[in-house]
Amino acid sequence: MNEFFPMITWELRPHREVIPIGTELWRVHKSSYAAHQFNPTLADIHFDGGRFEGTRLDPYHSLYVADTAVTALAESVLRSQPYALSSGMREIPFATVSGRSLSVLRTTRELTLVSLIEEKDLAAVRQNSTLLEDERNYAKSRRWASEIRAQAPDAMGLIWQSRRDRPRNAMVLFQDRCEDQEGTPLEVLPERGIADLGSKEGVARADKLLEPLWAQISKPVGW
Repeated sequence: MNEFFPMITWELRPHREVIPIGTELWRVHKSSYAAHQFNPTLADIHFDGGRFEGTRLDPYHSLYVADTAVTALAESVLRSQPYALSSGMREIPFATVSGRSLSVLRTTRELTLVSLIEEKDLAAVRQNSTLLEDERNYAKSRRWASEIRAQAPDAMGLIWQSRRDRPRNAMVLFQDRCEDQEGTPLEVLPERGIADLGSKEGVARADKLLEPLWAQISKPVGW
């Protein structure tokens, strides 16, 4: 942690959740990244960036995963997607999956995460569900992630209930807390995911996974 955090006087008492060795975790990522590579970019302090990504004030790199393939896809492609009046389906723009992959990883050592799953977990860090559900104020969520990191120096990431595939869990890992001289605590399980979500085969497989959530990927003209 750096000199900018903590910025509050409250004592947070984060609850921990331990992810065991050998746990399979799923991730949607740019195909140009390795499946276990942390996002090399930082979010803007006030505007662009993911909910729990690092910024120049707290410059950690992040990696989002989920406990199932469906959850990983849903967290990635179902943000603010309405149901179409004509079909009752959620139509996902093809650009959302083009150039992306769905990969499966396995933990090679335990991961200690701060739990934000239950209401008591959120209360322990003086927050409520808006930390996880407010789409308009990611800047606040990023700042509060840094406050949690400052008061939980053993935390390797955060875990919460996915709002797009309840009651499954989504997670973010912090590179500076996960990687050391032994490398990353994640290994890639090859040939288990979808290497190209933008291919015809990839779209078909993704649609099958998303079918129970009444969502499908829009097909480009000429397919």
